[in-house]
Amino acid sequence: MLALLYDIHGNLPALEAVLAEAEGQGADGWLLGGDFASWSPWPRETLERLRALPNATWIRGNGERWLREPPTDRPDVMEALVQADSGLGTEDGWLYSLQTQFELDGVLYVHGSPLSDVESFAPEPEEGEERMFLDVPNRTVVFGHSHQQFRRPGPNGAELLNPGSVGMPLDGDRRAAWAARLGDGSFEFRRTEYDVERAVAAWRSLPGPFAEMAAKRIERGSD
Repeated sequence: MLALLYDIHGNLPALEAVLAEAEGQGADGWLLGGDFASWSPWPRETLERLRALPNATWIRGNGERWLREPPTDRPDVMEALVQADSGLGTEDGWLYSLQTQFELDGVLYVHGSPLSDVESFAPEPEEGEERMFLDVPNRTVVFGHSHQQFRRPGPNGAELLNPGSVGMPLDGDRRAAWAARLGDGSFEFRRTEYDVERAVAAWRSLPGPFAEMAAKRIERGSD
């Protein structure tokens, strides 16, 4: 079983609960889809736990790209990042260098979309979304970024699947979200209970507006 873990955002209690459940279900491979730990309560601890996983494939998210390419086109995000410490020290270069997509058994794994790590597919079809496929042929695309767990048909016969967010779900369910690809090639969604209050308290112990926004998101399971 391949466990698909996206958008952890340094939420160590959620990650530990998901890893325990996935390992108990027989996971022997890991697809780590970006936004691992930057600007969070447990940045180094999260990376250490992920690095200990056997047979893990890493994909860079916008959180890792922003370590070296700050989003100057988004002043609100820039202001929040300036007030926070990524907590990763010299790890930022390695994280920035990660691949942006990975193909396995006919499935394309990206962070946001084949086009961009900050443009992603919505739960319902949107006009013009086919532009985010670039020259990708008809296939299954697994992606994250929006923190919403869903699966639906995409344009031109594609299949879209978002495992949801391990550390900061935004689909109304506070439980950690992830997915599994089984031995027969099928996908299944998973939700895992964890200590939400511990994560909220840890975020609120950090300074800056981003920390409070993250705490509220985790507390509510939505924006």
